[in-house]
Amino acid sequence: MRLAIFASGSGTNAENLIQQTQKGLAKGDVVLVVSDKRQAPVLKKASELGVETAEVIPSSFEDKQAYETYLIERLNAAKVEFILLAGYMRLIGPVLLQAYEGRIVNIHPSLLPHFPGLDAVRQALEAKAKETGVTIHYVDAGMDTGPVIAQEKIAIELDDDHVSLTKKIQAVEHQLYPHVVNQIVAEKTRGENE
Repeated sequence: MRLAIFASGSGTNAENLIQQTQKGLAKGDVVLVVSDKRQAPVLKKASELGVETAEVIPSSFEDKQAYETYLIERLNAAKVEFILLAGYMRLIGPVLLQAYEGRIVNIHPSLLPHFPGLDAVRQALEAKAKETGVTIHYVDAGMDTGPVIAQEKIAIELDDDHVSLTKKIQAVEHQLYPHVVNQIVAEKTRGENE
C-alpha cells in the first residue's frame, strides 16, 4: 500500500515510520511526505531517507479548497492510497476528507477525548492528570474526534515535566504507530482480496 505522511515539524514519527517500512518492520511503502511549513525538518529527514517530499504552504493558495485540491493532485500523482498524519498541525478540510474518506489516520499525544488539540502534554501536566497516553484515530471533520483505532496509557510521574513526558510519549508513539499501520494495511489488503 502506498502511503503519504503529512507533518508540520521535526518529523520524529515520520522518520520512524519511514525507517520501519524500509526495514520491512511495518507494511506499506511511504512514497511522499508533505509539510505545510517552510523548511520543516521533516522534509530533510524524509529526503535523506529517499522519500519524495512536498512543501505545500497554505498561504500560497486562494483558500483551503484550492490548497487541498492541489494536495490531492500531488497525492494522485504519487498514487497514494492512504494518509498518515504525524504532527500535522492543521485540520483536514472537506475536500481532502471526501477524496480520502476512511483513509486518513492521525496520532495524538493523549488518551482522547482527554486533551485534544495543541500541546496535549502541557494540558495533561496542568490538569495534574495521573495518566495520559497515545491515541491513533481515523480523521473526521472535528479536531481529534474521529473513531479511535488504538490507545496506549502512560503513567505521569510526580517528577515528570514537559521534556520527560514528551520522551515517554514519543517512545510509545514509535512502537504503536507502525503496529497500527500494519493492521490497516492488512485490513485494506484483505478487503481488496475478498
